[in-house]
Amino acid sequence: MSLGWEFNPLRRIAIAWRKIMSLLDETRYPERLEFFHGQRLFAPDLQAIEVFNREMRWLHNRSLHQPGIGNGFAVSGEKGDRQVAIGPGYAIDVDGREIVLTQVEILPIPPVATEEGGGSVFFDLTVSYPEDEDLEAAETREGICLDRGVVRRQEKPIFCWIRLKKNSQGNLQPKETKLATDIKDGRKIIVARIEVFNCQLNRQVCIAQRRSARPPKQPYITCGEEQPTKWRVELIIEAQMPEDINLPARAIESGRTNLAFSNLFALIAPFKLVAEINTTQAGFLTTPSYSARLDGSRLWFIDLRDSDRKLSRSNGNPWIIDGLINIDSNSTTSKQFTVEVLLLLQYLSNREDGFHQIFRSLTSTPSNAAVAKQELEDWLEELLEDWHIVWMGVEE
Repeated sequence: MSLGWEFNPLRRIAIAWRKIMSLLDETRYPERLEFFHGQRLFAPDLQAIEVFNREMRWLHNRSLHQPGIGNGFAVSGEKGDRQVAIGPGYAIDVDGREIVLTQVEILPIPPVATEEGGGSVFFDLTVSYPEDEDLEAAETREGICLDRGVVRRQEKPIFCWIRLKKNSQGNLQPKETKLATDIKDGRKIIVARIEVFNCQLNRQVCIAQRRSARPPKQPYITCGEEQPTKWRVELIIEAQMPEDINLPARAIESGRTNLAFSNLFALIAPFKLVAEINTTQAGFLTTPSYSARLDGSRLWFIDLRDSDRKLSRSNGNPWIIDGLINIDSNSTTSKQFTVEVLLLLQYLSNREDGFHQIFRSLTSTPSNAAVAKQELEDWLEELLEDWHIVWMGVEE
């Protein structure tokens, strides 16, 4: 089976798995801590509980979210202001670490006048996760025969103004390469962008550059083709019709087929084509909505003068052979689906006896059903080498 997507869906699973394994490599392996009565506990024992819960939380964030703003961090500032106000908010960085602001933060804008050429200066306001050494001690205690130590630190994110410059294409980007890398990697999260002129805002604060921590909900669409398609033939009914069948407008009269009617009438074969289509490589997580079509030639020729009446690409009377496709909804899973095809045969020749001969062989008596089935199976040997299924799956 060949697949028709540019981005291999297995890659998204591999990327997520690498993120998980990289974090587990950093933490060596997860440990479930247990305690017993009479156990002597030290600070590392209790600290390990916090480390385990924190790293599992980070693992969750890295697996199911992306670096960006989760909620809040509203930024306000009007033209002429010399400071901006940042509301409480929650964000996640590339390591899955939570960046939390619990109260309004007031930041002065950078005190710059203009660029060298006299134009406005642009800055991105970023927020990042603080390391323990960056946080102020909220509470300290005396140790037993030891020095005083910190027991609580006040969680407070780090804000940074990053000066921008225009590149050769006229797009704004950080002047410092390291800061640009930190933003691209998701270690610093953009909260807002400002334009400064004469040490004050030259226009309202812009938040269009922000990225959400929630991955966008878009359908996952994948297509492929089953080539060659492994078909099987299933008989639907034993074809039975009385010899004196009365077709619309008495199309068959005295053993002859009306020419106008024969050119419009299509036969449906008394059996169907069935194939199981494997979609495992698409990497669907849930059962998608499948659609399928037949790829291959529709114009074929049958030599009615030949007793074998073989199907060919050029010799004989022209026929349109097509199929009505149905996907069995009871068989669809995230890894496969079953397609059923009813054959339609349309006679295109001006010869009346050709249509009449084929029609009678398919519909006249029960004994002819096996003959008709064998004839069509012979045709299918040639036909199915050319036909294969092209499919598409849409996963919400």
